[in-house]
Amino acid sequence: MSREQLLRSLFFFLITSFCFAQTKTDSITLIPQSQLNAAQRLLSGNYGSAVTVGAYGEILYNQPEGDNGELDIQRLVLLFGYRFNEKTQFVTEVEFEHVNEVFVEQAFVNYAVGSNISLRGGLMLVPMGIINEFHEPTTFNGTERPAMDNVIVPTTWREIGIGVAGRFNDISLGYQAYVFNGFKSTTPDGEGGVSGFLKGSNGLRSGRQKAIQSTVDSPTLSTKLDYYGIPGLRLGLSGYFGQTQAEDEVETREGANIGISMIGLDARYAYERFTARGQFIHASLSDTDKYNSLTGRDLGSVLQGFYVEGAYNLLPRTKEQKLFAFTRYEKFNTHADTAGDLIANQAYDRTDVTTGLTYHIAPGVVVKGDYQFRSNASDTDTKDRLNFGIGVWF
Repeated sequence: MSREQLLRSLFFFLITSFCFAQTKTDSITLIPQSQLNAAQRLLSGNYGSAVTVGAYGEILYNQPEGDNGELDIQRLVLLFGYRFNEKTQFVTEVEFEHVNEVFVEQAFVNYAVGSNISLRGGLMLVPMGIINEFHEPTTFNGTERPAMDNVIVPTTWREIGIGVAGRFNDISLGYQAYVFNGFKSTTPDGEGGVSGFLKGSNGLRSGRQKAIQSTVDSPTLSTKLDYYGIPGLRLGLSGYFGQTQAEDEVETREGANIGISMIGLDARYAYERFTARGQFIHASLSDTDKYNSLTGRDLGSVLQGFYVEGAYNLLPRTKEQKLFAFTRYEKFNTHADTAGDLIANQAYDRTDVTTGLTYHIAPGVVVKGDYQFRSNASDTDTKDRLNFGIGVWF
């Protein structure tokens, strides 16, 4: 089936299914304890009907200083859920990026064993930090997602696996635990050597397998705890541990795989018209010196970053519309440490300051504008950027 035929079929399914059921827009909230992401809304929003549909998408304008601006339909994601019975549901997200790329972002079965536990299997988001799970455009400030959630986490990070998820509301604690396939690290280069996917500029990002004929020889463990017992506050602790995956032809070569230990801390807070959030990620990578020697890459042995953000709603709380003025400070370094004789590249020690407005004109519709001041420790010329965007989620 061609891309055009697939697109027409999906839109036809979306339109016809909409007649049967849809997720309620009033479930979109900025209160941390009750905030749901797209998959959670599908799981909780069937309202007596078997089929649930929705979508989210972003249209962006980016203007680097001194360069031409770029307009882009950055993504359109179609959401589908199906309830087989009271315990068993299926969730999937089909994503169109930049109009010309198609990906499956999630596709998993959820089986509710009891009120506090569900079993899940399929393609799922890795629960690390905030944005990787909550990246719908109405859930965050800024036209673009935080940069450290691009090069360190890296969003959107999803893999195939199995696991459990649930909540213990009596102690205000949510949990997730999954076994996934890992990042792909190396592959034969066709000339007797080895090519590496992981590199210094964006860390682990290029190793995401995205469920595309994923190779696996050493499953990884991913966990997260969420605490929501204090009014207005939600705290998260994430962990990801394991090894990368190499192609069969090279996996016995020294340096073909590296070890990964990633820890994340995050917090979200809301009080009246004020909201704040922050995140810290630390990833320790082992055997990067051997990996770099084998592949010629420049992967760092420690990736680390954080951001803090504050926002204030300029409109009265009685109004449905919200206009947030916000500022976010983020600092992230994909060469926070290096192993062997690799010298840290100061250009990878980056700082972004983003300030702007987020205008929620209706539940599920947002208009954004911001300016980003971008720099790095090497004083290499980096270009500040003006951004505008429109986002929807229903």
